[in-house]
Amino acid sequence: MLVGKELLEKSKLLSKKSEDEIARGCGYVGPSGRVLRKSFYRALIEAKGYKLSNSGPSRSGNRSSRGRQAEFKTKVHGNGNLLIGHAYTKKLGLEPGQEYKIDLKKDSKIISLTQLN
Repeated sequence: MLVGKELLEKSKLLSKKSEDEIARGCGYVGPSGRVLRKSFYRALIEAKGYKLSNSGPSRSGNRSSRGRQAEFKTKVHGNGNLLIGHAYTKKLGLEPGQEYKIDLKKDSKIISLTQLN
């Protein structure tokens, strides 16, 4: 992700493109391919010389400004997959690369994980 002078120069070169294309061209893309607009805009503002703090009035305890919150619910997708998101694996302390045995209790519909290794 470009920052500072490099970000300003690259975004100026791409100025005829859409905002998403400019952000992509400057490297503001997440692992899933989603454009990281907020990070891009913050970097642009800072590159222009404005200092942003991480604890502004919009973030002081206002729960609605924190983005999506874990709801502890999920649904089965059309392809049959059941997704357990990052918020839940983080809360459980699960790390990438760890392996688990999946145990199913069909009658009560309980899924449990047992760590292997």
